[in-house]
Amino acid sequence: MNRIITLNNGEKMPAVGIGTFTIAPKDAEICVCEALKMGYRLVDTANAYVNERAVGRAIKASGVKREDIFVSTKIWATEYLNPNAVEQTLERLGLDYVDLLFIHQPTEHYMEGYRMIENAVKEGKVKSIGISNCEGKYLDDILANCEIKPQVMQAEAHPYFTQAELTSELDKHGIILMSWYPLGHGDKGLINEPIFAELGKKYGKTPAQIILRWHLEMGFCVIPGTSKVNHVKDNFAIQDFSLSKEDMEEIAKLNKNKRYYYRTDEMLKSFAAMKPTYETK
Repeated sequence: MNRIITLNNGEKMPAVGIGTFTIAPKDAEICVCEALKMGYRLVDTANAYVNERAVGRAIKASGVKREDIFVSTKIWATEYLNPNAVEQTLERLGLDYVDLLFIHQPTEHYMEGYRMIENAVKEGKVKSIGISNCEGKYLDDILANCEIKPQVMQAEAHPYFTQAELTSELDKHGIILMSWYPLGHGDKGLINEPIFAELGKKYGKTPAQIILRWHLEMGFCVIPGTSKVNHVKDNFAIQDFSLSKEDMEEIAKLNKNKRYYYRTDEMLKSFAAMKPTYETK
């Protein structure tokens, strides 16, 4: 059931996971636990989501063996110079290691943050390295200066914004795109495009499931997030069918290079001073 992606370091990552961005700790704990019971094996969180402890509790409560779960999280910008950031992240999750650790934003000192994760890989605390929101010059800088090549890039992607230029560059280095805002930030304009209703009838799926399947056909890893257990179930039920070449060609016509998230230099500066208030035990 679980499609598996082989990363450029040989590690295996599920192609479908549950994201926890903007999900409150109580809801994240419930949804992650239920997701793991349903068969999900990839969970994505972050320091800045302030729900790592909840994710850790869900992992323990699920009854699924730790080694069978691929856990992804992100070091926040204010932690790049914190020598204990990785250990503190593991403590919040209640884990001895994480499968994938990202730098979250390319703020000042992001290369120091990246090197910290490289050291954590050498120490066995992290298995794979990710970079989030590091498109363009930031990706070039990391590739030019890293010791260990990144395995995954998190970035916005959906049928209105296919990331053709970015994925062309990532493919050169065997870096997998993990797409966030996979449903266009819930834009009804995207979800209600006639092609998705048409394909939904063809395959017995919802428009949202067709869009999520599109990500898999593109070769992306997809991590839709929700606070509703019924949506968790629906989001996982996208691996029992495939879109044809003709289907993909029709969907490709929707590309508008339309983003829902625009980051400015001012925002990057503010991130560098925005320290998360972590969930208490």
